[in-house]
Amino acid sequence: MELLKELCEASGIPGFEGRIRDIVRRELEPVVDEITVDAMGNMICVKQKSGAKKVMIAAHMDEIGFMVNHVGDKGWIRLIPLGGHDPRNMVAQRVRVCAEDGDLVGIMYPSLKPPHIQKESDRNKKPEVSDFVVDLGLPAETVKEKVKIGTPVTMKQDFLELGDCVSCKSMDNRVAVYVMIRAMQAATKFGFETYAVATSQEEIGLRGATTSATGIAPDVGIALDTTLATDIPGISEHECVTKLGEGVAIKILDSSAIQHPKLVKFLQQLADQHEIKWQPEILTRGGTDSAAIQKSGSGVPVATISVPTRYIHTTIETSHRQDLQGAVDLLAVFLEEGDSVNLNLV
Repeated sequence: MELLKELCEASGIPGFEGRIRDIVRRELEPVVDEITVDAMGNMICVKQKSGAKKVMIAAHMDEIGFMVNHVGDKGWIRLIPLGGHDPRNMVAQRVRVCAEDGDLVGIMYPSLKPPHIQKESDRNKKPEVSDFVVDLGLPAETVKEKVKIGTPVTMKQDFLELGDCVSCKSMDNRVAVYVMIRAMQAATKFGFETYAVATSQEEIGLRGATTSATGIAPDVGIALDTTLATDIPGISEHECVTKLGEGVAIKILDSSAIQHPKLVKFLQQLADQHEIKWQPEILTRGGTDSAAIQKSGSGVPVATISVPTRYIHTTIETSHRQDLQGAVDLLAVFLEEGDSVNLNLV
């Protein structure tokens, strides 16, 4: 789990994924034939196979985060969000301010009155993202010197091994980067010409996958991502998307893309043949890089391999070790045998 820990604890908001690219390059350089980085910051790692069909594997590097948009005269830092934040999950958090001269640790808290001096009207106010400030515990002049407008900010959380699970911030989507790396390392052969793409800026609109898919023009696309594990109190059975420990999830559809039915069926059969535990996934809200790949060129058949994860878009995102390994195993055998899939719909 050391690689996953390194990936999750690293900072990388949309457009600033360089620290993650460095890890991907280190891990995949011995495996692939070519690595390039395009204008959007996508890292494209190619395992060449002349005359074979092309598969694009997409695992987005970015995490939800913030960017500094104001430093006040008293040193309070104001932020704009990048990605979907629930303000209830932002209260009393530690953050990492990625300043040019080195990271600074800060405290994030909404500019609301403490409970001791609140009036009734104050108690009913719900915090909004714009209410939050970052306190670096430094004099204002020092903050202004070190922190510039546009500085990236991420949550700060230590990786935790929790029973059969692992937990950290940015499991969405560093678990997918981990799965892609480990599957590429595990594959004993490659049926496709394989493009393992660590994509950028997914959290703000699938931007990296859109441009990289255009450049690659794949014959098949596989997105890797987390999905909601909703096996927690307060959620009814019919609302349950996936459950931790019940296997890797094979997506049928989400709100951004209906997955290619023959490709979905092939993955399900492949999992059964190799005794990989899996569960079906229908996600009524949310999407992945598969949507961007699917709509590129004249259309691409796509599927998504998902890792069930509790508490998504918080600092305690939690996945099960067996589901993670199942995702690695399924992707690895697909890279080896997936070129035999029949994708004709008529």
